[in-house]
Amino acid sequence: MSAQPHSYAADDPETALKYAIQHIKGNRVQIVEGIIEPVSPTWGHEKAITRIRRQIEPTTDKLGCVIGAGNVDLPGTANWYVPDMAVVPEELEDAEAVVPDQTLLIVEVTSDSNGDTDRVVKRRRYAEYGAPLYLIVDRQEHTCTLFSAPSRLGYSQTQGPLPFGTPIRLPAPFNLDLDTSKFAART
Repeated sequence: MSAQPHSYAADDPETALKYAIQHIKGNRVQIVEGIIEPVSPTWGHEKAITRIRRQIEPTTDKLGCVIGAGNVDLPGTANWYVPDMAVVPEELEDAEAVVPDQTLLIVEVTSDSNGDTDRVVKRRRYAEYGAPLYLIVDRQEHTCTLFSAPSRLGYSQTQGPLPFGTPIRLPAPFNLDLDTSKFAART
């Protein structure tokens, strides 16, 4: 079995690394602070994302947006994220990657293995790169937290952490209350 060579112009290691991880066959990976991590969401992740998607889809359709788990680049860093869900304008649907300030909402669902990454590292980086809304569904703490008003120093507004079952308000352009009552795992 021979690998097909890929052509690219990379004058720096950041570009080469980001190109390489996009061409790993059979696996999706992200780079978090220079560490390559496989992206393999659990069914619990998918359950929470599905519930969010169903609630915001009518609004995103009206806004002309796409919902998905596409690539998010943080230029100038060794970071290439694959969030659990992002909402982006429809005109970006063919982009290989977007930068956080091109999104309307980014959602991460925590797991035992990545909870601190989502709570601390990604929160800081998404704010630094201007993601307007960052929602963390924390399955370990059974809470949701929405961060908004990003700056290079972090988010200046926080809603939560709110326990599952408490609605969380998604501000403009969504202007809706997100039902979080069914995010918890079955007991």
